Amino acid sequence: MFIRQLKNRSGSTSVQVISKFSGRYKVRKTIGSATTQQKIDELILLAKQEIKNIEHQQELFVSENDIRADLLFEALSNASIRTLGPEIIFGKIYDFIGFNKISEDMFRHLVISRMAFPLSKLKTIEYLYRYQGISLDIDAIYRFLDKLNNKLKHQVEQIAFANTLRILNGEISVVFYDMTTLYFEASDEDDLRKTGFSKDGKHQCPQIYIGLLVGLGGYAIGYDIYEGNTYEGHTLIPFVENISKKFNLNKPIIVADAGLLSNENIINLEEKQYEYIIGARIKNETNEIKKQILKETYNDDSVLNIVKNLNTRLIVHYSDKRAKKDEYNRKRGLMRLEKQVKSGKLTKSNINNRGYNKYLKMNGEISIEIDYQKYSNDNKWDGLKGYITNTKLTNKKVIDNYKNLWHIEKAFRMSKTDLRIRPIYHRLRSRIEAHICISFTAYCIYKELERVLYAEKSSLSLKKAAEITHNMYQITYTLPDSKITKSKLLKMDEEQAELYQIINKNF
Repeated sequence: MFIRQLKNRSGSTSVQVISKFSGRYKVRKTIGSATTQQKIDELILLAKQEIKNIEHQQELFVSENDIRADLLFEALSNASIRTLGPEIIFGKIYDFIGFNKISEDMFRHLVISRMAFPLSKLKTIEYLYRYQGISLDIDAIYRFLDKLNNKLKHQVEQIAFANTLRILNGEISVVFYDMTTLYFEASDEDDLRKTGFSKDGKHQCPQIYIGLLVGLGGYAIGYDIYEGNTYEGHTLIPFVENISKKFNLNKPIIVADAGLLSNENIINLEEKQYEYIIGARIKNETNEIKKQILKETYNDDSVLNIVKNLNTRLIVHYSDKRAKKDEYNRKRGLMRLEKQVKSGKLTKSNINNRGYNKYLKMNGEISIEIDYQKYSNDNKWDGLKGYITNTKLTNKKVIDNYKNLWHIEKAFRMSKTDLRIRPIYHRLRSRIEAHICISFTAYCIYKELERVLYAEKSSLSLKKAAEITHNMYQITYTLPDSKITKSKLLKMDEEQAELYQIINKNF
């Protein structure tokens, strides 16, 4: 810091206190101006005192490092900070599974964006630009989606299958199959989006079906898409045959829920020499078998084994916990029906076998009422669950394998909620299929994250892990002297640090 005397055009002399930092001069303070030497000398004395005051303040409050830091942060802008959490968490799992073998950067961006901020493709573009500095054109994305499914679906499934095979130690002896519906708000149909039986209760909306095959633990193997008016029972055999051929599966045991139980499926499975475990509709069995089931006395975890024919047996399992749940659900269904009957909104068309509507009956030709006798008779079925199988597995093994179906139900729930596979904003078939492919890939990454969080006994949920990636930041800055540009992750909070450590340890 020094004193400068500056000659002015008016003939006066200004006295200034000047500082120098990083080769640059800065006027710290102009003390004043004078025309006589006596006045100038007085100003110089005041300037010296000012320098002492400034230096004393710096010693007390501001160091040279503080000044450097202050100047450095003055040079930063919003563009210097990036949300890097989704990339360093989900991107690392993406690479570990093997999806980085897909030589399409746009696919990576769309998958990771789906996991971090599951939005429309237009909103995804805004997210990528605002938070990650990646500039994409919406038309380029749509062109990419138009060719994605035909180009990448096979490769995505192969990578997912290889990862599942690794997790299951090279053996896939049991597979689980189920279907779900995805509805569209638009009312118009086309060759893919058709109205049909909706598992979401949106019977008036066009929809599509998704069939999903997973291994033990819910790890993905493959998927397919069907027209919305497809009967799900007709999809099982073609789907399994296609997947078995694609991945050279050696006749695994197929586990599916009662929605896929039909004589046609049973015959086809046995003709093709597949073993199966399928949920049974025990109330639809023959009167002889129903009498045999109901005459038994059941305790918690009791099992009844009924031979149906040479190859097939019906296993009936009783659970106290299931009985309480069944009773609770029946009562809740009855209360809902009573409310609807009281409101007078029910008509003859409501009398069907869907859910608890089976308790409705006509009273003459004018009113709908509840058949309480039928409701009461149903309590004898509380707690009973049936399984049809042609395997040689023990009853316990059959039941335990079937219980694993909850993983595939969780997969659909995860896709519909966490990944927000719905609503689908696309109309063209190619783009709908591409959207499902992106969501399937994201699900594979989610399952890996779930696996390591469980293995590491982390208290973080999947939802929480995704949320805390939103404010994991990286800052980019340039050193003032060397002009070298560097990037650095900002310090994380405790939960972020835990997640980051788990990811680096496992992937």
